[in-house]
Amino acid sequence: MPQIRTVITGTGSYIPPHIKTNREFALQEFYSEDNERIVAPPNEIIEKFRDITGIEERRYAASDMTTSDMATIAARLAIEDAKMDPETLDQIIVAHNFGNILKNTIQTDVLPALASRIKHALGIRNPDCVAYDILFGCPGWIQGIIQADAYIKAGIAKKCLVIGAETLSRVIDIYDRDSMIFSDGAGATVLEAIPSDAPTGILATRVQSHCVEEAFYLHFAKSNLPGSDPDVRYMKMKGRKVYEYAIKNVPLAMKACLDKCGIHVTEVKKFFLHQANEKMDEGFVKALYRLYGLKEVPSHIMPMSIHKLGNSSVATIPTLYDLVKHKLLDAHEMEAGDIVMFASVGAGMNINAVCYRV
Repeated sequence: MPQIRTVITGTGSYIPPHIKTNREFALQEFYSEDNERIVAPPNEIIEKFRDITGIEERRYAASDMTTSDMATIAARLAIEDAKMDPETLDQIIVAHNFGNILKNTIQTDVLPALASRIKHALGIRNPDCVAYDILFGCPGWIQGIIQADAYIKAGIAKKCLVIGAETLSRVIDIYDRDSMIFSDGAGATVLEAIPSDAPTGILATRVQSHCVEEAFYLHFAKSNLPGSDPDVRYMKMKGRKVYEYAIKNVPLAMKACLDKCGIHVTEVKKFFLHQANEKMDEGFVKALYRLYGLKEVPSHIMPMSIHKLGNSSVATIPTLYDLVKHKLLDAHEMEAGDIVMFASVGAGMNINAVCYRV
């Protein structure tokens, strides 16, 4: 008898049109967290930043565009791609971290929740379509996927819309070098319950939260600029701590996910990893292969969008998957039956991974 599988039937994304290049930071003064001016030449700071992260450009939302606006556009594209009636959706799950933030402010607006705003914007009248937000750091979209899978396999839902959207450009401290990492965007995915005799769709998941000394690796604090108002706070990141934590724990979670469904790492055709740092993502896959006693990682196995799109938090993976699905990223593409892995790490600190058969 066919089993119910959770399958991605539609994807969509919104990539803001405004490009912010590394060169545009050349006139910016940067300060350390101790409020000391960083005296290195700007070009040297920017070049070192590019070498470490791989980021050359990032995208910022237009001044009249909010997080929920971008999410709604991505959602419409995903619904259209799935060729479905939005009134048949059972759940709308929206991952974000800061809600709607108007340009030139840092005040978040989550009343009503972004999911409610998006359902309203989509014109969905069905009251049985439940709309809610989740806060899970950068792994939020994957966590939404995991929740949708649980609801579908429990028989509670048949169709779910999962969205990741963020406008990080509005919570960054421009005097902090880490501000160059972050960007804006939205990605959306429709998941449906599909009966199938063959193992397809979501095969296994893995989630962890480390909330002891790791809890505040990402946090809110005042600007690095000397004399800044301590009551005006911005997103801050302990970059070295995040890197050390992630490079140790993410590969272990990825392997645990693969082990749950009996998939060997060499069967994975693509790794869709949170686009936070190019070298860190490369380190994840190399470390994962070493856990299997393998030294060589196949080329062209890890699509990357960070070079041109930066780190848009919860939007990075669904945007990346949408680009590859529609053959819009380099020579990357997928075929039916391919096994792929989604994995992310972020504030909390949280880690999750999903093994998926296309």
